[in-house]
Amino acid sequence: MAASSSSKASQQEDGEIAQKRLFRLTMAQNWKEVADIYELSPGARTAKLTNAEETALDVAISSYRKDHPDTIDDTNIERMINLMSDDELSGHTTINGNTVLHLAATVGWGDMCVLIALRTPHLIEVRNNHKETPLFLSVQYGNTDIFLYLHKIHKGKNGEDPKKYYSPCWKDDGCTILHAAINQENFKLAYQVVAYYKDLINRVNVVGESPLYLLASKPNVFKSSSHLGLFDSFIYNCVFVEEMKKLECVDKGKADNKSSRAGHRYPENYQTCVDFFKFLTRPIIEIFEAGGFGERSSDEENPIYGKRNVIRPVSTGASLENEDEDEGEGEAHYYPLNYTTCVQLIKFGCKLILIVLGVGFERIQKIRDKKHRHIHAVRIMDSLIKHQNNYEYSDDGQKPLEKEKPQFEGLGDIPSFPPPDYEDDGKQLSEEDKPRVERPPESKEVAKMVGKKDTPVLMAAKMGAIEMVKRILDTFPIAIQDLDSDKKNVLLLAAEYRHTQVFNYFLKSNFPEYLFFQIDIDGNTILHLSSTLGADLHPWRIPGDALQMQWEIKWYKYVKKNIPRLCYAHVNGQGKTARQVFESSHSILMDKGAKWLTKTSESCSLVAALVATVAFATSATVPGGLNENDGNPLKLTRPAFSIFSVSSLVALCLSVTALVFFLAIITSRCQQRDFKSNLPKKLLMGLTALFTSIAAMLVSFCAGHTFILKKELKLAAVPIYTIACVPVTLFVLAQLPLYFDLLRGNFVDVPLRSYKAYHH
Repeated sequence: MAASSSSKASQQEDGEIAQKRLFRLTMAQNWKEVADIYELSPGARTAKLTNAEETALDVAISSYRKDHPDTIDDTNIERMINLMSDDELSGHTTINGNTVLHLAATVGWGDMCVLIALRTPHLIEVRNNHKETPLFLSVQYGNTDIFLYLHKIHKGKNGEDPKKYYSPCWKDDGCTILHAAINQENFKLAYQVVAYYKDLINRVNVVGESPLYLLASKPNVFKSSSHLGLFDSFIYNCVFVEEMKKLECVDKGKADNKSSRAGHRYPENYQTCVDFFKFLTRPIIEIFEAGGFGERSSDEENPIYGKRNVIRPVSTGASLENEDEDEGEGEAHYYPLNYTTCVQLIKFGCKLILIVLGVGFERIQKIRDKKHRHIHAVRIMDSLIKHQNNYEYSDDGQKPLEKEKPQFEGLGDIPSFPPPDYEDDGKQLSEEDKPRVERPPESKEVAKMVGKKDTPVLMAAKMGAIEMVKRILDTFPIAIQDLDSDKKNVLLLAAEYRHTQVFNYFLKSNFPEYLFFQIDIDGNTILHLSSTLGADLHPWRIPGDALQMQWEIKWYKYVKKNIPRLCYAHVNGQGKTARQVFESSHSILMDKGAKWLTKTSESCSLVAALVATVAFATSATVPGGLNENDGNPLKLTRPAFSIFSVSSLVALCLSVTALVFFLAIITSRCQQRDFKSNLPKKLLMGLTALFTSIAAMLVSFCAGHTFILKKELKLAAVPIYTIACVPVTLFVLAQLPLYFDLLRGNFVDVPLRSYKAYHH
């Protein structure tokens, strides 16, 4: 008996030593020896090594780096998987409920996903503790190739039966893979999701957010939110945007290559030359393809991946289906289609010139990425809007249906979530193999929450996505009647959130006048809402509290000028007119603007006083002295004397003028109406006079100094004067941004909304 106890203790001690050795080898990523242990000791294959209950295989998969695939010992890791049985491979989960397929989909290891999914395809539908399937994680982490792999395997196993086909596409909160792709702003992947899972377009989560609503909440993905300068706009218009295409995964069998550079018939040290050659030739190929002279054989961002599969386009067009071929790519063409090749050649030439002039690849790449995001977002938006059914009457025309709303609106016959238990290969799944999911809230609660959510057109108007507002209203004119929970329509939201492009669109379009008379739940009219300043005290694209206040007044006046006069005298639920609302909501901004103006004027008045002092002393001095006989200056006939005399007088007069304007601002009462034009114009004129007086003072200094230079130093005069002017020039340059902002604030009638608050 004692011998038996001693033997068990010895075996337990040997097991602990073996597990510690396995842990050390795993942490050292010595996968060859780990694979040897897997072969000799079956118990090591499911041994939990970390606090997260991860096995050696879990750690091996998690160590994969998508940007450095050659650093992983994939041969021995694949050997570890081949040594495991199907039950060992699928039966283990980490503390978070992740299977090995979850981990491979998260890190983006395509080869491993295919290897595991082909052996245990039911893992595609298994959910972790966050109710996420491997298919969902592949989309959430932006792995397009893995999504296509898993989709193909899942479809091959279950077909297109909605009960099984759509089951891996959800989380317990109702968010779908389409929600995940749009939330990550991965529109190329979203395009593939729409292509294969069109019924997801109208699905909403438990808080009522549809994919189109989620896209509307991201105004930074549309061009209307990008305020490009002249130079960047030129680059933007010269950038090529390739079409998005429906892709599919094609099995190519095993290959000998181990990297995405497979198939290259040149040494690795030639890669730089090859990349440069591709940079020069790819635009030419795209130009002729755009002109209809050829077709692309594969998608450039999805090359041969790993050892088993190839991603290639299903069709040559940009459409999701044949009936969608009339949809544009999102980029307007102002020329006949047969001119496409010539136009693209001109764009390519301009792009090359920019690179030669030193604009650089990095700047062009940033603008290229921005344009791709804009064009692809519009393309996805078009697909989502085209298949919307929110405005379609779903009754038989006799009377409304008196039945409970589905858990998630918009899918018709799509089964409820989670999917019911189903048979696999004719056998009922055991309780351990069934997907572990939790049911979402009851349908009545979901419908109640959905009712509180804005429609996509309201969210687009609130966020300033003018592209979506136009497209929705063009497709569904009835959407103009949508109201949010506060009874605000699209026009009221555009006025409240200061989106000038959306507001101007309604002014120029032939919409009914009753939109202007809409009153929200608090009795506010459109003029009340345009007078309200929320928590964001800086909604406009201009710095400084005073200039923000100026543009707030401009916006109030602009809205007031373009609405019916019947809205002027209306009082809200609190008995306040729009004017009273404006005064109360802008009191903090006005105080900050007044302090900023006073402080700025005090600083500039000090500089103006110094310039006036120097200019007065200079203007009272006659260089070279006076003639004793007639009292005239001795240097009167020299041109430099005339320049000195005029510039010193100009410096004196303008410095005093600037001082007067700054003092007028300091002594001003700083009323709200003064911020519209009075105070900003005084500051603008004061700065103009100050800068001009400084320039005149420098000219008088240089002109007067020429009289005392010796002839030997005449050639050195220009660099000496240039160095002497540097400190004053730096001061002027530091104030120029403020000066240009004042110019813009005084001469722009309709300001532009800032989108910085919406950017990530």
